[in-house]
Amino acid sequence: PGPPICANRSRAQSIAIPIEKKESFRWLETQRIANQQASICPDTHLISITDSESDIYELLAEPVQIDWIVRACHDRTLVPDDETASPRTIRAYLLTQPVLYNSTISIRGRKAKVACETRARRQPRCSRQASVEVRSAPLSLRPPWRPDRKLPEITINAVFVREVDPPANDEPVEWLLLTSLPIADEDQVCTVVEYYKVRWMIEILFRVLKSGCKIEKRRFEHIDRVLPCLAIYLIVAWRTLYVCRLSRSCPDIDCEAVFEPAEWKAVWKISRKTDPPSQPPPLGEFTIMVAQLGGYIMRKNSPPGPKTIWIGLQRTYDFGLCWKNFGPESNKSRDV
Repeated sequence: PGPPICANRSRAQSIAIPIEKKESFRWLETQRIANQQASICPDTHLISITDSESDIYELLAEPVQIDWIVRACHDRTLVPDDETASPRTIRAYLLTQPVLYNSTISIRGRKAKVACETRARRQPRCSRQASVEVRSAPLSLRPPWRPDRKLPEITINAVFVREVDPPANDEPVEWLLLTSLPIADEDQVCTVVEYYKVRWMIEILFRVLKSGCKIEKRRFEHIDRVLPCLAIYLIVAWRTLYVCRLSRSCPDIDCEAVFEPAEWKAVWKISRKTDPPSQPPPLGEFTIMVAQLGGYIMRKNSPPGPKTIWIGLQRTYDFGLCWKNFGPESNKSRDV
């Protein structure tokens, strides 16, 4: 066994620990499970999208049956070519490549989690529409040294998204994406970037699953009982996020596209203290009513988020059930 896993170990001690004994081994396990799923549904194009925590050489070198996109964390060394004897890094090489196209992406603001953080990608930034330039190139990576195995050289594709003219005193946005997807032309590179933009929605889905549904706090005697519970809560988390996003993108559609008549009528009666209208309200208006049941407070340019919607949906379903059974439209001819 290697040295004890703790925050105070040196880099040399960390490297000496086999990947199978590290917490990061879960990334390889996840990739292998995804391979099994790919064999079950061969007609479905599966793509794994992961953040910088998964930038592990063993994962990049893992044989896979699915495509993947990894946000790079390490500026790795390339295999030297015949023309350049000195080692080159991924970022330096991509900066020598021509700009394929320019684009604009939405950047979410953030605050530094700790005051002593020095890494550029962890610095605070303001929300903005960032103008970026996009480059790409295939790369051959030089494997890192491992004490217990020899890792192979690998060839992968890279896409570099870099902000131009960032605001003063703000770190420029940079996405260094490693991928197995093709990047032969501008359309294929654009596809990689658009896929990665979806990752934030995945983060929000898991936030709802963990913070809203509190799946990590469920305790069962056997793992076989956890999996069905997780499957149900994944549906709950998806529906919560679905209502949240659809109400923002399509606020004017009929709310019965998502909610049953008994649900919106019951919520209207309780929230507005009046009889429900003959026509269902727009989805955007009704979602605010649902979120207010979960504690949402109306603020300018601050639409309801997943947490208040998740709490409000629970009350909505309860109110809808009562409306069906005891409301004005319930069956009044009951046996006495």
